[in-house]
Amino acid sequence: MTKLDDYPQLDVIAVGAHPDDVEIACGGTLAKLCQQGYKVGIIDLTDGEPTPRSPGPEVRLAEAQAAAKVLGVDVRVTLELPNRRLFDCFESRVALAKEFRKYRPNVVLGFGGKTPLASPDHWQAMQITDAATFYSRLTKWDDHFDGLPVHTIAKQLYYRLVFEPMEHPEAPGSFVVDISDTLETKITSVRCYETQFPPEKDYVFDRVRGAASFIGSQAGFLSGELFHTTRMIGTKDMVKFLFPE
Repeated sequence: MTKLDDYPQLDVIAVGAHPDDVEIACGGTLAKLCQQGYKVGIIDLTDGEPTPRSPGPEVRLAEAQAAAKVLGVDVRVTLELPNRRLFDCFESRVALAKEFRKYRPNVVLGFGGKTPLASPDHWQAMQITDAATFYSRLTKWDDHFDGLPVHTIAKQLYYRLVFEPMEHPEAPGSFVVDISDTLETKITSVRCYETQFPPEKDYVFDRVRGAASFIGSQAGFLSGELFHTTRMIGTKDMVKFLFPE
C-alpha cells in the first residue's frame, strides 16, 4: 500500500515524452504558476536516452533537475519507459496513472497532436496521457494501482511545441497565458539542456522567443503560450471572464 503522505498534492502536472519537452512547450506558464504560489510538477515519460549529444542518462537527468529548479517546480518524476520505443499500451497508461493518483493534480497538461519530422514519441505521449487521465479515476481496479485511491482530474489541456503548427482542429477551444515576465526564465530552463542545445543550435532560442511573441500578440501580451482545451470552458460572469484583472 502506497502512503499518500509521501507525495505532496500538486495543482498542475505537465507531462512530456522527454526531458526538455515541457520546458520548450510551456515552461513560461509553469514558471508563472510557481510564482503565483501553485504546486507544480513535471513527469517525463522517458529519460530521453539514447540521444546523439548526451554521454548518458545521468547527464540528461541532471540537466532536467537543473531546469526544474530554474522553473521552480516542486516535483519532477522520470518514468522508466523506453525512449524512441515509447508506445501507448496498458502498462504505460497505468504507470502514468499511478503518478496522477499519487500527486492528485487538478490540471494535467500534455501533448496535443502529432509532430511530423520530430519524435513519434510525442504522439504516443498524448495518447498515454489521455488514457492515464481517465484511468486515474476508475474504481474497482485496485490490483493494477498498488492500492492507490482513485483521483479525478478536473481539467486536461493540450500544449504544442513551439516548432509545430499552433492549430488543433479537434480542440473545442484555446487560450493564451501571458508569460511576458517569465519568458527569460523559460529560455534559461531550456538552456540547462546543454547536450541538446549546443552553441550551433542557438537559433532554437530565437524560435522560442519568436513563437512566444507571435502567440502573445494574438491576445494583447508581449509574450504568450497557447493551450487547447479538451472541453468547452464556460463562465457564470462574462464580464469578469473577459476582464479578469
